[in-house]
Amino acid sequence: MAHYISLLRGINVAGKKLIKMADLRALYQQIALNNVQSYIQSGNLLFTTAEDEPANIAKQINRAIFAQYKFDVPIFILTPERLQSARNNLPFNDIDVAKDGSKVLLCFLSSAPNHAIELLSPYLKSNERIAIIDDVLYLHCQDGFGRSKLSHSNIEKKLQVSATSRNLRTVDKLLTMASTY
Repeated sequence: MAHYISLLRGINVAGKKLIKMADLRALYQQIALNNVQSYIQSGNLLFTTAEDEPANIAKQINRAIFAQYKFDVPIFILTPERLQSARNNLPFNDIDVAKDGSKVLLCFLSSAPNHAIELLSPYLKSNERIAIIDDVLYLHCQDGFGRSKLSHSNIEKKLQVSATSRNLRTVDKLLTMASTY
């Protein structure tokens, strides 16, 4: 059985695309995903499955959510090793996770973009930092992501990708949970 982490984009945000985590865990189990665990209400789930192709798993989950809730949800499927690699590549070496872990985002992109820094730089405040390594965009917003002009819609529109982000604390928690499988 392979271990995976699914990151769902845009559920339970601002009262839209509402799914209770207990219901989502049950839905995963109905489609033969096993040992399902969730973390907070934003669509972070860990599970095991015999399926070894992340794209197939994402399609299966997306179809099940659409059948149940009548809306599409972009779904990113990562192995624990892939999430650990993204965490290890964090380019900001001066981050105090306890203090600033919620102000650093790892934004997972559907593909590695070209010219991303120059496309997104006009949206950065003077106290924000950005880096891109492969298909992960790293963003440090000292004032918090909610105050940044670099919103998900700007990232997706300018880079022509789908994206979902998790803050550093959430990434660390998911890695801790994955290590107990």
